[in-house]
Amino acid sequence: MQVDVLNIKGEATGRKVELPAEFFGMEPNDHLIYLAVKQYLAAQRQGTHKVKTRAEVQGASRKLHRQKGTGGARKGNIRNPLYKGGGTIFGPKPRDYSFKLNRQVKNLAFYSALSHKAKSNSIVVVEDIQMETPKTREFAAIINNLKLGDKKTLFLMPEDNYNTYLSTRNIPRVKANIFHDANTYDVMNATTLLLTENVVKQFAETETEA
Repeated sequence: MQVDVLNIKGEATGRKVELPAEFFGMEPNDHLIYLAVKQYLAAQRQGTHKVKTRAEVQGASRKLHRQKGTGGARKGNIRNPLYKGGGTIFGPKPRDYSFKLNRQVKNLAFYSALSHKAKSNSIVVVEDIQMETPKTREFAAIINNLKLGDKKTLFLMPEDNYNTYLSTRNIPRVKANIFHDANTYDVMNATTLLLTENVVKQFAETETEA
């Protein structure tokens, strides 16, 4: 699949790049995408929820009244879960929600997500963007020039660039990430995938190595 390369003004440069079919041309597997997104969201959960059982709440352990002869129901201590202030039955406890996925499954899910974007023509390729200093206004202007201002955009960088990261941090609906750190959730959560030429080359090099 070939995509036009745009400059930072949103104008066509006359060049095209080939998106590697291994990453952008496969038949998407929605179930693998579901598993990868579920794993990502599960790993974000703190799992620190906690309630007290009848063994942990305050209250005396004495029996409230004798077992028989009162005409009322039998009662244990005041920490009974049926009473106000009593313990909770089967309440949540601290736990780890994360689970493991095989590397191959995660990779196929990521490639499926990229293929979804390619099929829906939701990929924009731009010339390499170099930010010498953090300039949010300049990067916001680039996003507007590319007509992505009203779209949720994932910008993939070829390498770690702190100035570029700082320039995108305060722009609504724009998230910047390194090519090697991208995940299925970020791709599916974005409306448009913004790639630089160098990132496309890295995809091609990865395909060659494989």
